[in-house]
Amino acid sequence: MVEPVRKYLGKMVDVMIDRPLNSLHPKHGFKYDANYGYVPGTLNSDGEEIDAYVLGVNEPLEKFQGICIAVIHRLNDDDDKLVVIPENKTDISDEEIKKQTYFQEQFFRSEIVRS
Repeated sequence: MVEPVRKYLGKMVDVMIDRPLNSLHPKHGFKYDANYGYVPGTLNSDGEEIDAYVLGVNEPLEKFQGICIAVIHRLNDDDDKLVVIPENKTDISDEEIKKQTYFQEQFFRSEIVRS
């Protein structure tokens, strides 16, 4: 059963990073300006695990545990993304989220959803 992605807002989540900071996309060749991965054991509407951007960490990671502060809701694609930051970080603005995820989100129309 597909999970509502918004239920993760404000919750601690574990992220497995399969595209670390500064790695290249396997098909499209763009560089990941943030750690990017998925939440194990979840199911998104695209049939895969729920994807997540990890922001506020400036080194490549393999896994991460942090707080989901927002969801990037794609308006022209069926693949919403979690935005996860370190537990001890202060909240970041919508503009900063857009800036740090632009490398990939530029190809989609989206809105940032918060709790």
